[in-house]
Parts: sequence; structure tokens; C-alpha cells
Amino acid sequence: MEYLKKKFIEKALPMASDLKNLLRDKGEVVIGQYTVDQVLTGMKGINGLLWCTSKLDAEEGIRFRGYSIHELQEKLPRLSNNGEPLPEGLFYLMLVNELPSKQDVDDLSKEWAMRAIVPQHVFNAIDALPRTARPMTQFAVGIMAAATESRFATAYEQGISKKDYWDPVYEGVMDLIARLPRIAAYIYRRTYHNDLHISSDPKLDWSANLAHMMGFDSEEIFEYFRLFMTIHADHEGGNVSAHTVRLVGSALSNPYYAFAAGMCGLAGPLHGLANQEVIAWIFELQKAIGTESPTRQQIDEFVHKTISDGKVVPGYGHAVLRKTDPRFTVQQEFAAKHIGDKDNLINIVNTLYEVVPPILGTIGKIKNPWPNVDAISGSVLNHFGIKEYQFYTVLFGVSRSLGVLAQLIWDRAYGLPLERPSSQNLAWYKIKAGAE
Repeated sequence: MEYLKKKFIEKALPMASDLKNLLRDKGEVVIGQYTVDQVLTGMKGINGLLWCTSKLDAEEGIRFRGYSIHELQEKLPRLSNNGEPLPEGLFYLMLVNELPSKQDVDDLSKEWAMRAIVPQHVFNAIDALPRTARPMTQFAVGIMAAATESRFATAYEQGISKKDYWDPVYEGVMDLIARLPRIAAYIYRRTYHNDLHISSDPKLDWSANLAHMMGFDSEEIFEYFRLFMTIHADHEGGNVSAHTVRLVGSALSNPYYAFAAGMCGLAGPLHGLANQEVIAWIFELQKAIGTESPTRQQIDEFVHKTISDGKVVPGYGHAVLRKTDPRFTVQQEFAAKHIGDKDNLINIVNTLYEVVPPILGTIGKIKNPWPNVDAISGSVLNHFGIKEYQFYTVLFGVSRSLGVLAQLIWDRAYGLPLERPSSQNLAWYKIKAGAE
């Protein structure tokens, strides 16, 4: 049995007992209330999920097992002193709630490299789609096609005990995460590079190998991919992709089904697709103004026009955050360190950061005028030559696998049941609210 799996057993089995004891001894304790407003506006802020890998705080931003992104940059293993954290280390942390050593991360990289072979029928399924199919469509199809390899589905059919469900889920998650870079890179090269595919390099870490297979081999882009994959990995359990993976997984659907469903949620404009919309909007700005290097005044006027036209400024605002997204900040710092003022798109992003919050702050209903992660990621990817912005959400999806699938293993270790909230019609809520 490999080391990380043993470590998970040491952590998970006692925690599963704690959960059962809590349900037995304190299951009737009332933990809070919710309002009609919360229910009818998307259940915002209702504490209704058990999620251990990360927590989003409105004022502090995302914390992974208690660590902020800047703390992870300091504490997670890196390949160089000035480099970015390796996402393998973040997965290790989210799974077993311990900071890994460099050896732990190296071992996990090797483990994923050994599991990374994708069956040919997965590529055949992707190839059955037209090249014009959106990359996220191809990504979801590829993941579903890979479900033929599900260890959990096989174990379930053979009558595995409920207490052992976590084991084949763990193995399936490790397989799936290992294979996602190959699937994503295949889609990229198929769609944008005429099927001129690039072989995997098992000597590279998980993130760098994805960049390599896409056709990008500079150390700077390797570092950016490590940062990108780390900061997009998880955002607690209430966001659409995370909650979808949890919900579908609660039906004992295998990890491939659950993750593919989550990716369909990530593809929505109000979730992961936003990173594409930001860069498209900036291109629209440049075209409308007639220059690649607009002035602050021109940007200010275009922002006002966007708002007066009844549109949103993409990349600004967040359902929970009430400050600048730390994931924006670390990417801005990365761009300042590696790119400086040499890129027009990044210069526009920096100017927008100065211009947009004061404008949005004057609009009373906007609670958060600050940028989120999507406000800058596309411009950095574009700088490094990944200009096909419809692919950006696929990269987001590869990263998001780390958090939601680590949590899926915990769900099965905890023995969490089918998720099944009750529902009522509008008349019931009107009566409860005293409106009738």
C-alpha cells in the first residue's frame, strides 16, 4: 500500500468515528436559522454542507486546511527557492491535513505519472465530436468516456462493504487526476493545433507536464501553471462545481460521473466560464476604443458605458468575498515579477483594478466591487501564448479536480448519505413569511 493511502487511513478512520458519534450524541442540536431571502436567492450563506478541504472567508479569502494562499506559497514544497508551490503538495495537504515534505510531493508526482495512461477509446470519443465543439464539451465527454476504468463501479458491482467505499474511490480519484492533463492537452492540440500531439514527459511534475503537452516549455510558464493549478484547486463546497461533484457523488456515482457533472457546472458563465468572458471583454474594449493601449480615461469611459448598457464588468464581484480576491493578488504579483509592464493586456488589467472598484462602489446594490480570480488569469495565459481563451475553463477544471476529488474521498470515508434536501412551492414560503 502506497504511503499517501496509509496516511489517509490514519486520518480518516478516526474522523469517520467522530462523525458517527456526533450524529448519535448531538444530532438534534439546532445550529442556525435561515431566511426566505437566503432560500429564494440561491441558498447563499446557509451552512448546509460538510466540507473539510478549504473554507472561504468573506474578508480573508480562501484558506486551504487553514492556510492562506500566501502561506501556501511559503510552506508548500517548490522546485526552486523562488518558485511557486507544487499542486501535488496542495492535494496532499487537502487529503490528509498535513503539510507534505518535498519527498512526499516527489512521490505523488511519480505516482500520478505511473497512472497517467489514458485508454485509446477516450480519445476516440473526443474525436467523434466536431472540432468546433467547445473545449469544455470535449472535456466532459473525455471524462465520461474514461469512466469505463472506474474502480469504484467495479467494486460496487462485486458487493464491496459500505465501510470500504472510500478505497476504490481513492484509487479512482488518483487515476482520474493523473489522466486529466493528458485529456486536456489532447483537446487543446486537437482543437487548435491540427492534431499535432506532444508526448508526455514523466520526468516533469503534474502542472509542467500539462504545459509541455500543450506545447509550452519555458520555465516561466511551468511556474505559472503551478501557481494557476494551486489557486484554482478548491473554493469550499458551496460553489456550483464543488457542490455538483458532492451531490452526484452522494448517489454513489463513480468519481468520473461526479467530476464530469461538476465540469458541466463549471462551464456556466456565472462560474468558470467567467475567465473567458473577461478576456473577451478586454478585447472588445480595445476594439471599441481603437487601440491596444487605451488610456486610463478611455478605460474609465468604457467601464461606465458597459454599466449604462445594463451589463456587468466581468471579473469583478463575488458571491461571498468582500475584498480583493487573494487569487487575483498573487497572479498580479506573479505578472509584476515575470512580465512587468511589457504586456498591453496586463497593463489594462492593472488599470481596471484602479478604475473599476470606485465606480462599482457608487452602485448601492453591489456589495463587492473588487476583482476576483478571473479578472487577471486570462491575460497572463494570453501573454504566455495561450491565446485560445475558450480553452481557459478547461485549465480551471483540471485544477479544480484537486479539491473536489480530495473531498469526494472524504465523503465516502465519512459514509455521508445521499444528499436530499426538502423543497416547497412559492405559496408555502409566502405563508411562512406572513405575506398571505
